[in-house]
Amino acid sequence: MSSTVPHVISPSTTAPGRQRLLRRRHALVVVLTFLTGSADAIGFLSLGGAFSSVMTGNMVLLGLSAGRGDAELALTSGCAIVSFIVGVLAGARLVGSAQPDDPVWPRRVTWALVLELLVFVVFLIVWEVNLPHHDEHVDLALLLLSAAALGVQSSAIQRFGVPGLSSTYLTGTLTSLIAGVAARSPWGSLRPKAQVLLALMTGAAVGALVALHLPVVAPGLLIVPLVLVIAVSARMRS
Repeated sequence: MSSTVPHVISPSTTAPGRQRLLRRRHALVVVLTFLTGSADAIGFLSLGGAFSSVMTGNMVLLGLSAGRGDAELALTSGCAIVSFIVGVLAGARLVGSAQPDDPVWPRRVTWALVLELLVFVVFLIVWEVNLPHHDEHVDLALLLLSAAALGVQSSAIQRFGVPGLSSTYLTGTLTSLIAGVAARSPWGSLRPKAQVLLALMTGAAVGALVALHLPVVAPGLLIVPLVLVIAVSARMRS
């Protein structure tokens, strides 16, 4: 899986053991991408029509709002962008940059995901309190919390130091997948990219269904996958 092989190889891990850890890491990134899709669907449908992680889309919405003179859309998309940036900065300070002697899953990545979990716990509390009334100002605050959390997650994945590996911005992943298909690359090299993209779409579909028909449990789509990833990654030894 070329998309999940880091720049450096730790001499303390045997090749078969390292490959097992790389496969596990990729599976956890897939779970995080499912979370991302759910968060984007919930944000778009329930929190003002902007995205929690797709900042390219929010930039388009911000430009669209200027062309239409839509101040509400400008506020929503603009604040989401700023909040995501704050999350990225906080996550980057916490995880640091990739190091030559990094294990497959650096411990700081798990710490960053714990920070993301704390933000989503606040999201859960505010969501449940706001649910009967859906105050638009509270909806905006919820969108900002979600965007900040995914900004932290985005920085956390960057600590792996693997070009193209992400759980939040995936246009490059799609481009790489289609280019690989056109070049008739082996399925083994394309499968990880396809899995990530499928996880994003599946998360969005599930998030949309829950947001529209069972909103009381919507925060669970964000918290449960994250708890799973933290629990599994905390036990990884590399």
